[in-house]
Amino acid sequence: MHNPDPENAAIPRRVALVSVHTSPLAQPGTGDAGGMNVYVLQTAKELALRGVEVEIFTRATASSDEPVVEAAPGVLVRNVVAGPFEGLDKRDLPTQLCAFVAGVLREEARHAPGYYDLVHSHYWLSGQVGWLARDRWNVPLVHTAHTLAAVKNASLAEGDTPEPAARVIGEQQVVAEADRLVANTDEESRQLVGLYGADPSRVDVVAPGADLHRYAPGDRDASRRAIGVAPDEFVVTFVGRIQPLKAPDVLLRAAAALVANDPSSRLRVLVVGGPSGSGLARPDSLIDLARSLGISGRVTFLPPQTPDRLADVYRASDVVAVPSYSESFGLVAIEAQACGTPVVAADVGGLGVAVRDGETGLLVDSHRIDDWARALGSLVDDPAAVERLGAAAARHAEGFSWARTAQGLLASYARATTDHRELRTTGESFAPRRPRGLGRLRRIGGVRV
Repeated sequence: MHNPDPENAAIPRRVALVSVHTSPLAQPGTGDAGGMNVYVLQTAKELALRGVEVEIFTRATASSDEPVVEAAPGVLVRNVVAGPFEGLDKRDLPTQLCAFVAGVLREEARHAPGYYDLVHSHYWLSGQVGWLARDRWNVPLVHTAHTLAAVKNASLAEGDTPEPAARVIGEQQVVAEADRLVANTDEESRQLVGLYGADPSRVDVVAPGADLHRYAPGDRDASRRAIGVAPDEFVVTFVGRIQPLKAPDVLLRAAAALVANDPSSRLRVLVVGGPSGSGLARPDSLIDLARSLGISGRVTFLPPQTPDRLADVYRASDVVAVPSYSESFGLVAIEAQACGTPVVAADVGGLGVAVRDGETGLLVDSHRIDDWARALGSLVDDPAAVERLGAAAARHAEGFSWARTAQGLLASYARATTDHRELRTTGESFAPRRPRGLGRLRRIGGVRV
């Protein structure tokens, strides 16, 4: 492949994407696979369409994983062996970063110097790897956090486990080291600056998108037949990993309150996803909750769905609920709206950008059950409002595409590259500014490097 614009040398020829803890090829909705997987793969494909070769480094999780997989033309996924294939929780992964770094550096060493033009890391673990690779290869580092520990810890669900201090420190280090930071929203940009001391001039806001070819309005009745939902039911759907952070229990409790108020209601709750994170400790917790609330007969559980099947889920739904306690953006909200389905979401993080309150859905400013029951009930009783919100939702989602996201990333890459070249030209130190108290010494997986 060639540079997409030979006149613009700031556009990279080849980018190394780092996604340590979850593979872009994994099925979203279970384990650690979620919106970040979708983001990494879809942006990689769009970058490749623009002439940028992309190689994604991720940790192999099975002995059957091929060392290299072509995910799309111009997009390679490199499965790096680092630690045992199974039995590693995400919190155990820092102990394997040395092995992962060795695999990444070994691959680059097989080529002539300058093989990669830029490193883009995703999530703080990858940022630790990207920081070292940046220094060794003398290229810019762009980092996307996706979620921030300080934000998650400030809005924990009851009984959920807080993120460890080691992660907060690790994120602080990556924020200080990255040449540019990519935030999903203006709110996330403010959080990076206010909570982590990021330099505002080095933060670029680039909104995620959706596959607007796959996720689009369609035949609602056909979609209901495809997933086995009755045509006369009012379907409220949750899509995502089943864990306290995502708050599917809030939806079930609100649904139980609605049914208690109107036992003749045709309400159906659809839960699509698998246990993840702290939810793994009680994988059947939602099933038990539905039983204890007396609504088992009104709740349908489905495993994580393929993208085409997920489009049917969205189209079959009257409303999609996103009750998360923390959400850097909320791809589910955009995908659902792209299918013409309104969204009821918690007014947290990027969901206030993804959903236009009163226009494409409703934002709920708390996790109180009566507030959620009131919001959902207002739509159950008003089919005309559901139709109006759904039509506006589809138009709103048209502004969020992976093509637009890729263009924003390329602009960020160009800034990082230009800044890097200016530093080399002036002879200044390449290392970015660090907050006080952070020395040059670093640790990866407990080992000094």
